[in-house]
Parts: sequence; C-alpha cells; structure tokens
Amino acid sequence: RQTDADKPINLDYWQEQIDAIASHGQRTLAVATIDMDNQESISIEDVKSGMTLLGLFGIVDPPREEAITAVQSCLGAGIKVKMITGDHALTAVSIGEQIGLDVTAKAITGKELETMDDDQMEFIARKTNIFARVSPEHKLRLVTALQAGGQITAMTGDGINDAPALKRADVGVAMGMNGTEAAKEAAEMVLADDNFASIVHAVEEGRTVYDNIRKTLAFILPTNGAQAGIIIASVMMGIALPITPLQILWVNMITAVTLGLSLAFEPPEGNVMHRPPLSPKEPLLNQFLSWRIIFISAIMVMGTLGLFLWDRYHGETLEMARTTAVNTLIFFQIFYLFNARYLKESVLSREGFLGNPAVLLAVTGIVILQLLFTYLPLFQKAFGTAAIPTGDWIRLISFTFTVFVLVEIEKTIMRRLDKKRLND
Repeated sequence: RQTDADKPINLDYWQEQIDAIASHGQRTLAVATIDMDNQESISIEDVKSGMTLLGLFGIVDPPREEAITAVQSCLGAGIKVKMITGDHALTAVSIGEQIGLDVTAKAITGKELETMDDDQMEFIARKTNIFARVSPEHKLRLVTALQAGGQITAMTGDGINDAPALKRADVGVAMGMNGTEAAKEAAEMVLADDNFASIVHAVEEGRTVYDNIRKTLAFILPTNGAQAGIIIASVMMGIALPITPLQILWVNMITAVTLGLSLAFEPPEGNVMHRPPLSPKEPLLNQFLSWRIIFISAIMVMGTLGLFLWDRYHGETLEMARTTAVNTLIFFQIFYLFNARYLKESVLSREGFLGNPAVLLAVTGIVILQLLFTYLPLFQKAFGTAAIPTGDWIRLISFTFTVFVLVEIEKTIMRRLDKKRLND
C-alpha cells in the first residue's frame, strides 16, 4: 500500500528489504490488512489471500552480554558452539557474528539439511556453526551426526518437540523458566535461569571437581605407596619395622585423610577454561599421574627409611627412631601437599601457598596433632613414641622440605617437555 493507492506487490523488492533487516540481526515482522466486510468471526481460510502489505518491522533482540562472554569462554576451553535456530538465515549469521562465532561458512537451512544423506550431514555438522530455519527433527539429526563423528554433544531446548534431541544428546539441557515439562524430563540438566552462561559455569565446576579428584589421588596414593615400600624394604633388609602397624593406622586415618580432604576445596586453576577437553578414553590414573605417584613414593621411602637407619646407627632407641620416621613421613606429606595443589604448574607464588585456606587449616591441625603424638604421655604410651629433641626437628624439617624442591623441579621439566611436544 502506498500513499496514493494500492499497487501490485513487488516480491523481489520486499524480499530485499526482509534480507536487509535480517542481515542486521533483527527479527522481521510483516504487517498486512484485509477488509472483512463486517464479519464477526474469521478463519485461516479468510486470510489466505487478498491481503495488502503495509510494511515491515525489524525487532531488535540482541544477545545477552553474558552469553557473548560465555561463548568466548567455551571457545577458549576447546568447546565448539553451534547455533541452531528457527530464525532467518541472515538474522542467524548476524547474531552468530555478534556472539563471536566463526561465520565464514554460510548458514545452513533446514531445507538444505533435508537433502543431505548421513555422511553429508556429518561433514556439515562438523564444519558449520550456524543452522537456520531448522525444525526439531533437524536438531535430532544434527546431534546424531555430531556423535557419529566422535563428538561429545550437549543440546539445549525448551519445547515438547525438542525432547528427542535432548534425550539423544550426551547432555540434554532444558530451560527451567520457559521450558516444557516434556523437555525437562528428557534432559539431564535444567537451567534454572535460562542463561547459557550457566552451562559454562557448570563446565568450569566440573573440570575443577575432576582436577581436585586427580590432585587428591596424586597426594594420597604416594603416602600408601611409601608405607608399603618402607615395610617391604625393612623386611628385605632384615631390620626392625621403622613404623608399627598402629602408627601406620595413625598416618592413614588421621593425617593423610585430613590433609587429602583439604584438596577437595581447591579453587579452579587459572587455566581451567583455557585447555582442551579431555578424551572420554583418558583414564583417571593416567601415565603422568602414575609416574608422579612412583616418584613421590620413592622419595618418601628413601627419606623415611634413611632417617630411621641414621638414628639407629647413632644409637637412638627404637622408639625414638620410629617417632622420627613417623614424623618424617608426615612432614613429607605436609610439604608435598603444597606441591599437589597444582599438578603441573608451579606453586611458588602467594596464591600457591595461601590460596586455599583449607590447606592451611589442615596443616596447622596436623602439626598440633603430631606434637601431641610425639610429646603427650598418653600418645607415647598408646603409639610407642618418644620425645624428639629440638635439634632433631630442625634436621627433620630441613630434610623433608627436599620433596617440595624436587617436585617443583620435576614440574618445570614436565612443562618444558609438554611445550616441546606441542611445538613438534
């Protein structure tokens, strides 16, 4: 409709206008009118033809600022983000560009997906980041195609028709505020705030928990390995046990557990969202962790057994030598606990020493318990310990500090080897 009169519609012109609006990331709304001749009710059939186009509106619906940041965090963490929408292709490309997706490859529409076989779909799903004018059926095919290519896939959705794709995905994510009950039941995770950034926070939290489990294993297992090594070595050498069974129980039930538990409260490392995802086939106890456990166990065995033999050689009583051995093992653990806060990164920083209050609290508690274990008559009688002279403490602490130094050197070597491996 024009100011002077209604004219036949120029489809090419109006399609250009629709594309122009869509290319700015706006949703396009067309407004038309029709004379109903005073009808009191209307049906779909009444408005299928005979309408006069009045104009177009572009509705601005920009992405949330936190969504843009979240997408960048995903990309930095090696997570591929793909936008699947029912919007116009040009609108989808514009929004994708705003949130930081690679839009060099054109958007693929639902009509194009319908013409593809499974092999083509797998290739397109891997290479393309933006899919427009898609239906729930297309979403299901895209999820299946990504999984066929070996990708661990998370899918978001809110409608009833999204349920099959949510169920098929490795992690289905439903909207908590606007999502249907069917979508929520099909999903493994529900976003209470309907915010994409919450998914990124969940990934960060998951990686942190996984890291902390590995750190705890890397801390506790060397202690057990060292105890076993000390007993085996002493039996093979035909000498008295450096640590009695009751003292081993003290080390395992009181000190090792208390110190190890503090690692569960480790905050996320600085690079937690700047490294690629682990392979699903990666074992929890991998080659690196196995080496670290053997390395630390060997240090603790040689150090603890060495001080025990030194004391016995210089005429100390068996109780005194055993008390020194137990405290040597405990202080090895205390110093190594700080190393274990970062598996490969150096802890030689303020954050490295003071960043986890739980570690400081655990260390303080264990030092107090070890003083009671060594000097309190009740503990001496129960565990067969003896009071250690002050000079021996200086020797013991200086000696056990070597584990901290050796592990930091080992970390430096490991980082250089990793860097060289990446460059090669």
